[in-house]
Amino acid sequence: MSITLTERAATHVKGSLEKRGKGVGIRLGVKTAGCSGLAYKIEFVDEAEGSDHAYDNYGVRVFVDAKSLVYLKGTTLDFVKEGLNEGFKFVNPNVTGECGCGESFQV
Repeated sequence: MSITLTERAATHVKGSLEKRGKGVGIRLGVKTAGCSGLAYKIEFVDEAEGSDHAYDNYGVRVFVDAKSLVYLKGTTLDFVKEGLNEGFKFVNPNVTGECGCGESFQV
């Protein structure tokens, strides 16, 4: 199973990388946080690490470290606009529960 970006998410990432002026893609991962245990993290990647798993979607490279891949297998990253708010939305088939505020999850 791979990590995928929707076309909307890829377009947003490409625009952000262009504005930033550097970078080879984004890294998705998880960290311990929140009331449910895990939270997503996204960061720009200037240089790939040897242990990263890499996926290409609509011309964007997505990197995931081996530890996070266990929690993110099969995840799709979308970019959504809801009213005045916009941001990334993780669609993760591994999630078994989320906290009430939506900031953390468990598998």
